[in-house]
Amino acid sequence: MEHIRKSGILLSPTSFPSNYGIGDLGKSAYDFIDFLKESGMKYWQILPLNPTGFKDSPYQSFSAFAGNFYLISPDILINEKLISPEDIENINFLDEKVEYGKVIPYKMGIFKKAFKNFKNMAKTDIQFIKFCQDNEFWLNNYALFVSIKDYYIQKRKNEFKSEKQDDFCKITASVLNENTQKDYYYGGVWASWDEELINRNPLALRKMSYLLEEKITFYKFLQFEFFSQWSKLKKYANSNGIEIIGDMPIFVAWDSADTWSNQNLFKLDSNGFPTEVAGVPPDYFSKTGQLWGNPVYRWEEHEKNGYLWWCERIKNTLLLTDKIRIDHFRGFESNYCIPFGSKDATVGKWKKGPQSKLFKVIEEKIGLPFIAEDLGIITKEVEDLRDEFNLPGMRVLQFAFDKSKNNPYLPHNYTKNSVVYTGTHDNDTSIGWYRKATEFEKDFLRRYMNTPANRPSWDLIRLAMSSAADTAIFPLQDVLELGSEARMNTPGTESGNWQWRYKKGDLTEERINELKYLCKIFKR
Repeated sequence: MEHIRKSGILLSPTSFPSNYGIGDLGKSAYDFIDFLKESGMKYWQILPLNPTGFKDSPYQSFSAFAGNFYLISPDILINEKLISPEDIENINFLDEKVEYGKVIPYKMGIFKKAFKNFKNMAKTDIQFIKFCQDNEFWLNNYALFVSIKDYYIQKRKNEFKSEKQDDFCKITASVLNENTQKDYYYGGVWASWDEELINRNPLALRKMSYLLEEKITFYKFLQFEFFSQWSKLKKYANSNGIEIIGDMPIFVAWDSADTWSNQNLFKLDSNGFPTEVAGVPPDYFSKTGQLWGNPVYRWEEHEKNGYLWWCERIKNTLLLTDKIRIDHFRGFESNYCIPFGSKDATVGKWKKGPQSKLFKVIEEKIGLPFIAEDLGIITKEVEDLRDEFNLPGMRVLQFAFDKSKNNPYLPHNYTKNSVVYTGTHDNDTSIGWYRKATEFEKDFLRRYMNTPANRPSWDLIRLAMSSAADTAIFPLQDVLELGSEARMNTPGTESGNWQWRYKKGDLTEERINELKYLCKIFKR
């Protein structure tokens, strides 16, 4: 196989500058593509594009198929004559971060106006109907799910106490504190719905579909608009030589359309609650491990239908991206199962996953355009699974400079078929890392690079670009030489994450020239 050296930038679309409080798919997105092209970059790596869920995390989404409609550009809606400039109320948002509490109601108000006008535009009917038909596998259940969730949230706004709330809190008492129980109950988590809807009684589903028909159509419209705007942006990127690397979490959220509509595929009890949840044991990021809370799969049920849900999920993701980074690849060999109700991830067991059986099916039906996120506790069995299908693994430079012997993250240990990162969305920025690094790590980096490390983020970028790895990726925060204030996510924390945005004017000619120079020097 021919090895072509390429590089790219990691950036969530939510981080674009915009006038609407959150990055969107308008002009700033296209400007960023231009920046990549002018800099000699060939990849744009993103975080999951799905609707964000609990604590605004893209890794706890209400759907593994739907798109994050908060990324819809109001400016494009104006161009499409779905809204007018007068429909947009001026609100002063912060430039440097996403204020989800303000952004969500603001954008939903705009979208409702757009939907009202959309219904009167007959010319869009055929395209909309075709979109709904093409995406029937997931769209109907998703739109019904979020509509029912809205229904229960509204219904419970004025509730103070009910038998259903008491029942829900009793069930969750072992794993959720009192405030979180109320958040879940009043937030309409599906396991708190009426029993006939939890169990997906056909008559009850038809009744709700009729009752909530307008709301269901609204959510389908949002998906239609998101996919339309994103597909145009992707086409622009591809036409300018930029490929998009998507991000697909191995697990889905408990409170998601996927879990609710495919309960037999997950380890759930008769009340809809997980019996086991996913996470990782204590590691570099956390002394008590990470308790993600996602329900784990009944892999034997997936195998029975030829891994249909997985194949559809991957095909859907490839409509939006060119390649896919599989988050927590290790879980396909064995996944860490934590009893539901545990307070942290110190108690759990590794249980076997589908291993090569799943990837053989995917390879036959779709192909294997994957990057394996093989960080953390990696066994020989995981490496063998990765190598059996010739999948590139990940190398993170921030992990390279400790005292361990034969550290696999040191560049002289890389293979060509790998992807090197200065850091990921879960790491501090490279400048933040360097400021907090031990004296040993700082000294090791300086000696390894033969540099005084006056610009630590660019030193790591240069090291990544010069390595043998075919692909080098770095977060935009490192290109912009930002500190810990620009960190995207801190694992194990529940607030202050997924908010960072860069500012207009940050993508300077100087940055373009520096990246272009390194591409030329290191033949990328």
